[in-house]
Amino acid sequence: MLHEILLSLSGHPSPLLRNDYTDPRAQSIISPPERDLLKTAGHLSDLHCKLITYAAQISASHTSVICRAVSTAISSIYLAGFQRKVLEVEDSILRKDPSLVGAYNIVPLTAVIGEFSDWTRRLEWLWDLVQFIDEQKEGSPCRAAQLINKLRDELQTGYADIEETALTLGRVAETAWLKQVSAWVLYGRIPVLGDADFFVQKNEHDEQGYSIEQRLLPSFVTPSTATSMLFIGTSLNRVKTSTSIEPNNTALDHLSSQLQTLAGLSYPLSSTALSRAITSIRLTLSRTTLQKLLPLTKVLEMLNLFRDFFLLGRGEFAMALTQQADEVIRSRWRRADNLAYEKRYGLGNVMVKEGEVSAVLTKTWTTLGSMQGQHADEDEGLEIGRDLLRLNLSKTKAPTPMKGKTATGNQTPSTIASTPFRNLLFSVPVVLTSQIPPPLDLFLTTSDVQIYTLINSYLLSIRRSHLHLTDLWKITSLRRHHPPPPRPPYSTTKGGIARTRVLRERWSARSSAMRSVWSTSSAAIFFLAETEAYLQVEVVAGLWDDFYGWLTGRRENTGQYNAPSSYSNLPGNTNNAPVGDDLYTTSHPSKSGEDQTIDPSPPHHDPQTLATAHRLYLRTLSRRLLLTQPSFTDALYELLVHTDHLVAHVHRLHGIWSSMDLEADEGVVDAFSDLGAEEKDVRAGIRDIEGRVKGGIETVVGALRTLSMDSAFMAEVEDGDARDVGADGEDGIGLGVGVGFGVGVSDEMGVEEETGYRPRRTGGIDRLLMKLDFGGWFDAGKAALGEEGLGDDDF
Repeated sequence: MLHEILLSLSGHPSPLLRNDYTDPRAQSIISPPERDLLKTAGHLSDLHCKLITYAAQISASHTSVICRAVSTAISSIYLAGFQRKVLEVEDSILRKDPSLVGAYNIVPLTAVIGEFSDWTRRLEWLWDLVQFIDEQKEGSPCRAAQLINKLRDELQTGYADIEETALTLGRVAETAWLKQVSAWVLYGRIPVLGDADFFVQKNEHDEQGYSIEQRLLPSFVTPSTATSMLFIGTSLNRVKTSTSIEPNNTALDHLSSQLQTLAGLSYPLSSTALSRAITSIRLTLSRTTLQKLLPLTKVLEMLNLFRDFFLLGRGEFAMALTQQADEVIRSRWRRADNLAYEKRYGLGNVMVKEGEVSAVLTKTWTTLGSMQGQHADEDEGLEIGRDLLRLNLSKTKAPTPMKGKTATGNQTPSTIASTPFRNLLFSVPVVLTSQIPPPLDLFLTTSDVQIYTLINSYLLSIRRSHLHLTDLWKITSLRRHHPPPPRPPYSTTKGGIARTRVLRERWSARSSAMRSVWSTSSAAIFFLAETEAYLQVEVVAGLWDDFYGWLTGRRENTGQYNAPSSYSNLPGNTNNAPVGDDLYTTSHPSKSGEDQTIDPSPPHHDPQTLATAHRLYLRTLSRRLLLTQPSFTDALYELLVHTDHLVAHVHRLHGIWSSMDLEADEGVVDAFSDLGAEEKDVRAGIRDIEGRVKGGIETVVGALRTLSMDSAFMAEVEDGDARDVGADGEDGIGLGVGVGFGVGVSDEMGVEEETGYRPRRTGGIDRLLMKLDFGGWFDAGKAALGEEGLGDDDF
């Protein structure tokens, strides 16, 4: 019987231990204590047999390499150990060991089963673990991340034997997982075996070609560490396909040191230790390889391009683009008028086509080139912009890419308001975009370009309305006597005197009608000029000076607001900032020696650090431009639309008056129009639009005052960088667009210590509100508004 029990425990099923002994004859032979001991032996035998079968099946066919490794470890360590225990018990019986064999060679069954008492709980736990591995949840097999997380959770059960077993199997699983990671971070290869279980997956829809599957990440891997690993692997793949980097032996030397770094990690893996190891590998890769692939000169060229054309560092670009766009709109409406006389209808003849939009940008480049002069030096920034920038129709609703990935923190990342400023340039959605040439896509993403596009539409809309209003003063016939009175000697005759009287009466009537238009337009110009000056000089230029200084190692070391350098000396001007072969000799506008601190050591920023700081810069820029506040952007958009209506009505009124002058002075009569009725309608429309413009200015200023008194918004502006620090630490160093993604090294150090960059405090809504003081203009005429409307003198 003992032989049968030992055979059964060693993995050979025996009917002796599978019998429940409920038969009366069996109960008379075997006592209840013996039946309980046999039941325990049968339970151990059954567990052992099932573990052997299931472990072999998992090791042979499971899709996860880590699950296979754990299953193999169960067989080779614990099941083999259990069989060795069976052999030890058998050997002790055969040797008549006094601990098992008593007098008269009697072997108590209690002593035999007691030898396996330590294995019951362990085998039961292993059976639960094997079932967890073999179980399919929602049609998907067990993943490595799920298994590793379970093994880590089982360390807290409170049983020493279970903790030791979970620790051993967890070490096996994490070792196998780390081998997969090493293939990716050292060679840029996704593991051939178990590729579906690896957290980095090929993704054709992602601009980098790879993406992170969050459900495949173990819990000890922070998102920032995962992002670093993704960056390292994609960079290595980029290096393989690049022809500008020559292979050398230094890479092999660094490879051995990186292998030692990974091999020196202790198990169970610590989030902090793993993050430090990955950061070390990333910095080593950046210093040895990526510095040749992505030198600082290329980074500065691209960022200067964004500063000049997207952030309107070149004012002539915005002016030329607006002029060319207006010319296209005017030509389309003239063509529509001609077709109307030919009785050819169709709104499609008025709509702007994609080719016309692209032609506008081409004409803009031509205009900018002609401004340089014949003997001017070649403008490299202009040539780069000509190659990379595109003006396209936006056929779908533009996304709001500022979705900082939120994790377990209490941060609430801002999102850019969906106000359609892109509709104002052509009256259809048109956006300025840029291609991202390799290797600049190592630190730039499509979401970054989308943010630049939204900021450009916002700033360009304000500049465009400002230009349109100031162009009204170029219509000299509205501001002066036109046509002029007759000259002597005809002016001294009766006919001349009558002609002069008629012209003066006409001018007096029209001047009185235009008085409120000029006052409203002047107020709108004042508002737009001050707002644009605040946004461009204090916010855009201030943040750019600070970010540029961080890039080049020449940064103002001050925590208070400092007015940026003059607009003509902005570092965004590529003509004033030559880019040479030396990465760290790029010139920067000189500052006072007291405020400027130059780092004696040349700055070195790896591409992921650049991406982190750049996205923090964009988030801060968008927030301080008030693009994250729909209450302000919506009111401003309505005001810009009303100013466009006002400008269109004034031009229409000018055309009507010109036609009336031709009819009265030259006898040119248009039989198809009633100029008097049209004048009356247009003047009524102008008076209505004037009120809307005035109300729009008051609404925008009121929105600014509300924001200045909003403690939550002011805290977001002042402390938003700190929240961005936390968000970046949690979301994988600011992964661009998309989805929201436990505490790693980035969480502890923050972006400031991770990158050394923290945007300085610039601007302030109170500074803008101090300038936007319209006195009692908003109150003028309100008392008479409900009775007689707005009079000329009320403005």
